[in-house]
Amino acid sequence: MSFGKFLLKRSLQGLVVIWGVVTVLFGLRAITPGDPVNLIVDPAVDQATRDRIREELGLDQPIYVQYVDYLQDLLVGDLGYSYQSSRPVTTMVLERVPATLELAVAATVIALVIAIPLGVISGTRRNEPADYGATSFSLVGISTPNFWLGIMLILLLAVQIDIFPTGRRPVAFHDALWTFLTTFYVGDLLTWLHHIILPAVTLGTYFTALITRLTRSGMLDEYGKPYVTATEAKGIPGVLIRYKHVLRNTMIPIITVLGLQFGTLLGGAVVTETVFSWPGLGLRLIDGINNLDWPLIQGIIIFIGISYVVINIAVDAIYAKLNPRVIDE
Repeated sequence: MSFGKFLLKRSLQGLVVIWGVVTVLFGLRAITPGDPVNLIVDPAVDQATRDRIREELGLDQPIYVQYVDYLQDLLVGDLGYSYQSSRPVTTMVLERVPATLELAVAATVIALVIAIPLGVISGTRRNEPADYGATSFSLVGISTPNFWLGIMLILLLAVQIDIFPTGRRPVAFHDALWTFLTTFYVGDLLTWLHHIILPAVTLGTYFTALITRLTRSGMLDEYGKPYVTATEAKGIPGVLIRYKHVLRNTMIPIITVLGLQFGTLLGGAVVTETVFSWPGLGLRLIDGINNLDWPLIQGIIIFIGISYVVINIAVDAIYAKLNPRVIDE
């Protein structure tokens, strides 16, 4: 199979997944009890006004007609209007994307900076105290719920010791960066960093533990292969073998997991954003659920679903380039 056919196959599979997400969400919306009109107008409004609004929203049509109309709107990027604010859902989603991306990227950076060295140390010092420490850390990190960790970090570092804020995002990263590039004022960047550390650590802890374990197992697997013995026999320094050959080969599956987990971080940020009042997609999704604002709920989940599928396809494409054998599997 050629790379083009492989990519086309993955893209078609992605479209099926997105269609499934859209269909399930629409079905949940259809069977949810309650009248959406009650979320838009005051309960005292007369029935004639209610009927007019219901007709404008297309809620008087059969369910299959509403479904087809919704699919047609999605194809042109129209996610509808929020029941609560009457604003376009597309706008409400896109304006929160930067905050969620900032959090996901920061969590990924923290995970890589901590996990790769830990995994290398653990893999090269098997059955030593350093290995036991790294393994214990990864076990605790995978087992710890995000919401509990976030609350504990707030209580300890924000309330008791008072060295970090409890949450919020007073300045966006792109604004802080632009200020620094144009005026060389670093204060906004430091403020942004100060506020994102706790949420990023909370969101990235599971990711850190996962990458640590993958790096360790990958290093141990590579050290057991014949080429390592051959390079050692040639007198090549152990440090060079470790980082130029062993770690390099270990990074291929880690890159794959990195891409997949980044998509998971976008969806998994819901709890972390709620705990720290971080104004991203997750916090807006919770607001939509609390208000039964179905157009907003659908729009956010569909956006996250599309993002996850796109990231998966991109990772598959990169992995296929790095390892062409997967194309024929």
